Amino acid sequence: MEIPGLVEITTQEELREIVPQPLAAAAGKARKELHDLDREWLAASPFCLVATSAEDGTCDVSPKGDPAGFTKILDARTIAIPERAGNRRVDGFTNILSNPHVGLIYFLPGRGDTLRINGRARIVREAPFFDEMIVKGNRPQLALLVEIEEIFHHCSKAFLRSQLWKPETWNPDAMPSRPRISKALERPDEELATLEEYYGQAYEDKIYKVKY
Repeated sequence: MEIPGLVEITTQEELREIVPQPLAAAAGKARKELHDLDREWLAASPFCLVATSAEDGTCDVSPKGDPAGFTKILDARTIAIPERAGNRRVDGFTNILSNPHVGLIYFLPGRGDTLRINGRARIVREAPFFDEMIVKGNRPQLALLVEIEEIFHHCSKAFLRSQLWKPETWNPDAMPSRPRISKALERPDEELATLEEYYGQAYEDKIYKVKY
């Protein structure tokens, strides 16, 4: 796409003309093993984002959520994330099969700072720790095993700018409801009433009852 007046940066030298080198505290904060504070964070976090890319560079970011502490710490450099049944696309898992590098961001609701982990992932279908990942009777059929290569805490500037955790800024009705989006983009042949029932209370009630 041609955009008049666009000036693109194509080298690191050009980039550093605008963004100076990071301060020592930021440049040197990455570690290779879990600190006790990282363990506490993982124990308190109910949600993370998993970023992956395929061998050809195709990217995906997938949300993962369960009760706080859902990430299993296996040792100082290894964690495991249970996989619950979803839409069966498994885009991130497909990427990992050709490129094991992953990036994770762990959130604490209400907190602006985050915990970031980069590493190499494997998909496992059975392990002794699966029994410790049971939620409401649901034992995962798959899990993501991540060998940590880099871990660090990230500041809250993006959350402060976006005011993400301030309820007075929330506007969930800015977009049509999930059933209406589904009908418009994914399931045009289904009745709206059927989709509203599907995405209603029953949808939440069955999230741990379904398998692939």
